[in-house]
Amino acid sequence: MLVVIANDLPPAVRGRMKLWFIEPRPNIFVSGIKDSVADTVVTYLNKSCPPESGLLIFQRINRSPGYKIWGIGDHTKQITDIDGLQLIIEKNLSSREKTLYTAEQTLQ
Repeated sequence: MLVVIANDLPPAVRGRMKLWFIEPRPNIFVSGIKDSVADTVVTYLNKSCPPESGLLIFQRINRSPGYKIWGIGDHTKQITDIDGLQLIIEKNLSSREKTLYTAEQTLQ
């Protein structure tokens, strides 16, 4: 399975994506393609999309944790890796917020 979330895709790429994917919302593509085809699609997107496309790609893999996240271009979310587990950072805490959060956790 492959899920592609884009800020903006070139029209030619978007048209080609519609061959393999459904598009439940604009610039969000979902497909159950096989792993070998998914690798080809990721390579195609990497070569064909400018950085402004801002791609986040979620690919199913056969080892733990079961997925791989690719970030291509200027996407708005930050990808982090913690002990081999890829995660998306939703909100960066300021140093003051981190201090308050740590103090709050200590009190509980």
